[in-house]
Amino acid sequence: MSFSLVSGNRKNLWIGKFSIIPEDMFVHGISTRHGGVSKGAFDSLNLGLHVEDDLEAVRQNRDIFFEGLELPKGQGTTCQQVHGSKVVKITKAQAGSGMYNFEESISDADALITDEPGIPLMLFFADCTPILIADPVKKAIGVAHGGWRGTAASIGAKTVELMVKEYGSRPEDLLGAVGPAIGPCCYEVGEEVSRQFKDAFPEFYDKIVIDENGRTRLNLWKANELQLVKAGLRPENIDVAGVCTACNHRQFFSYRADKGKTGRIAAVLSIK
Repeated sequence: MSFSLVSGNRKNLWIGKFSIIPEDMFVHGISTRHGGVSKGAFDSLNLGLHVEDDLEAVRQNRDIFFEGLELPKGQGTTCQQVHGSKVVKITKAQAGSGMYNFEESISDADALITDEPGIPLMLFFADCTPILIADPVKKAIGVAHGGWRGTAASIGAKTVELMVKEYGSRPEDLLGAVGPAIGPCCYEVGEEVSRQFKDAFPEFYDKIVIDENGRTRLNLWKANELQLVKAGLRPENIDVAGVCTACNHRQFFSYRADKGKTGRIAAVLSIK
């Protein structure tokens, strides 16, 4: 298994791909910050509509990324991402929600699932964890936004649970991918956050919270990986990018490294 950047169909457009997600059944990609038209702090492929970037530039960036993925324009479906743990089932009637207008995004949700072909699910990140889930048996997908709050609330596991309920997915059939996010090298947290993770995951707390030299650091990658295993995914069916967005903030947007004013990368997953 591996995560790598591949060249898109435009100069300086790079798309992150997971080898575990079969290309004959699904279209997926993680964007970088390169290849777009935004300026300044949002240079250049900012895909977030909610970060005070120029609206038309973001719309153009989204079209650029979808062209790179060879997906039809206008069908991307997204949610407003409130750092919660609500998962929403997407049908054809909701296709395109939030693609060009933030106000039209699915409200009060941080994860989406669908079994409809041709409806790309699209979420946005700048240090939080992209979680992609694909069911090659039932042909269903899910994408989740795992910030520390969502991760502590088991949003990845809740995405799996709703796919099981709605589509009859079997966890052992599911393929999971944990995308670029702030790594344990850079993510120092306070006592409130570490305590919530101790309460949420006492069985593997020592694997996700590192206490060294009076500092406490959180491993969101591992927390989401182990959460998926707990939900029933096979460890060998989970691919973790292991790429820190803060360390690599010249390649990916990082809220922490860029001191709060920055763009957003996107994770997109669609059924062919």
